[in-house]
Amino acid sequence: MFSHPSQYRLKSCQERLAATPHVLEAGALEEIGYSLIELLVVILILGVLSAIAIPSFLSQQTKGYDAQAKSLARSAETTAEAIASEHDGLYQEVTEKSINAEEPAIPIVASKHEAYLSKVISSASEYKITTKATNGDELTIHRNAAGEISRECVSPSTKTGCDGGETSSW
Repeated sequence: MFSHPSQYRLKSCQERLAATPHVLEAGALEEIGYSLIELLVVILILGVLSAIAIPSFLSQQTKGYDAQAKSLARSAETTAEAIASEHDGLYQEVTEKSINAEEPAIPIVASKHEAYLSKVISSASEYKITTKATNGDELTIHRNAAGEISRECVSPSTKTGCDGGETSSW
């Protein structure tokens, strides 16, 4: 049959290679789909990623609401200074309505979709402007009689909107 041992090895290799596609095909038919453990591992990984991503997203959303209210407060501050300069440097004419009349882009009506100017307290030498973000955070700019500016954030509803706490400065 075989005259040389190398021919035997060659014939054996050829037979094995010829049989390989049938073995692979048979194995593929037996392992269709994923095992329960593989599915559970994928679900666990997705759960961990969701647990990390969702709080991060919500935090960014809160920061966006506060940024809108901060921008509005700064615009109202600039407008209050303009009103005071028209009245010999006195701030008693600074009100919600006068700020809105001077700068119509500053809303004074409560809204669930955008920040608005919620309160203005003024006297001859100082003022306090408060804006409210859509998430309920209140951002205040206060100019005292000495001309010093302070900024405060209060988060009455979520208790964590102001840099992770109930109150903070900005």
